[in-house]
Amino acid sequence: MSRVTVPGPRRPSEDVLNKLKPVITKRWLSPGAWRRDVYEQLDGYKALRKALTYEPGDLITFMKDSGHRGRGGAGFPVGMKWQFVPDDGQEHYLVVNADEGEPGTCKDLPLMMNDPHSVIEGIAIASYAIKANRAFVYVRGEAVHAARRLRGAVAEAKEAGYLGKDILGSGFDLEVVIHSGAGAYICGEETALLDSLEGKRGQPRLRPPFPATHGLYQKPTCINNVGTIAAVPHIVLGGAEWWKSIGSENSAGTMIYSLSGRVKRPGQYECSMGTTLAELIELAGGMEDGHELKFFTPGGSSTPMLSAEHVDVPLDFDNVSKAGSILGTTALMIFSDQDCPVVACWRWLKFYQHESCGKCTPCREGNYWMVRVYERILSGTGTPADLKLLTDACRNLLGRSFCGLGDGATSCVTSSLKYFKQDYLDYIDGHKQPLFDAVQIGAH
Repeated sequence: MSRVTVPGPRRPSEDVLNKLKPVITKRWLSPGAWRRDVYEQLDGYKALRKALTYEPGDLITFMKDSGHRGRGGAGFPVGMKWQFVPDDGQEHYLVVNADEGEPGTCKDLPLMMNDPHSVIEGIAIASYAIKANRAFVYVRGEAVHAARRLRGAVAEAKEAGYLGKDILGSGFDLEVVIHSGAGAYICGEETALLDSLEGKRGQPRLRPPFPATHGLYQKPTCINNVGTIAAVPHIVLGGAEWWKSIGSENSAGTMIYSLSGRVKRPGQYECSMGTTLAELIELAGGMEDGHELKFFTPGGSSTPMLSAEHVDVPLDFDNVSKAGSILGTTALMIFSDQDCPVVACWRWLKFYQHESCGKCTPCREGNYWMVRVYERILSGTGTPADLKLLTDACRNLLGRSFCGLGDGATSCVTSSLKYFKQDYLDYIDGHKQPLFDAVQIGAH
């Protein structure tokens, strides 16, 4: 593989600095940004007042025109998703997915901590658009502080008339419930989230029917990610054309890119959609001293890894897909030439094995046995046939499990075999020191 040079630790160029677009994150560093009074000083709840002057159907059309797409992984058009909720006289629900639990993903938690009122205002606008009078935020169980911030924001908003009965004299009523989950990754899958919210064991449902018509309590339900909802007030205030002007074609607006791993300044970087990894690494101060980029995940551990050759791929929905991966939650885990893709995959698969709900056989058994194959390879007792075994296991898992957890678990395996097969063979042929010995594996 040819060596790829990425920017070193220097001040980012003006062109790269111009990629930074603090829209969703613009309040994060303001003192007391989570309080309502600070939020109102910084344009807070102006978008709600504006949205309430629209007819609900017109608000949905506005969101479709903006090109806003979901920030939770799939990138589905938001206005279209709202439109799927039928106007049939039934009770409707909005559910916000705040069960952020995938390895590398860390954008929603700081958003809820630093700017919870943007989530509440976005909920009020979205609920008005789909004619929902009750909304739920499903927060990951471990995120105790974020849940407290949200509950405080709900109380403050209700006190000021932004929630509750006859919001701002519009005749629209809305109650918001902050629900803490039990701390299971599977509950990030929307139908498992709904079952957990209803008090059942968190397991994915067979679809169809889909949540838009048979969601929470079998009523029409729209499910959006935290980041998706938090962007809504900004779009309503700025306008559809403004939002489209920021990003790239078919990928409107900004995105919070979460950088972790072998960079000097890991953290959240909100940039226009289509920013490249090379530019993000430059913003993050460059690679750690003595490290060169080898591979990275564009959207968390469930997205196929990309190699250093993809450093200049625009990180938007279409271009990442063309490169063979998924933008996902833009959780960019950066690995260097001193990191091993085989070890990384083994650790991710152990996570997926542990978090599998066990409802379907391909996921329950497939992840368990792939972990065992990886441990055989990493102990130095693997054979070339193990690589075919991993490929066959992925074929039987991809598209054959109840939900996306099974599909996501195969991503690291197939992509690492595509780009870094030699790293596997080095363990098999004895050119690499085993990670642990066969006795340890047998005891495990």
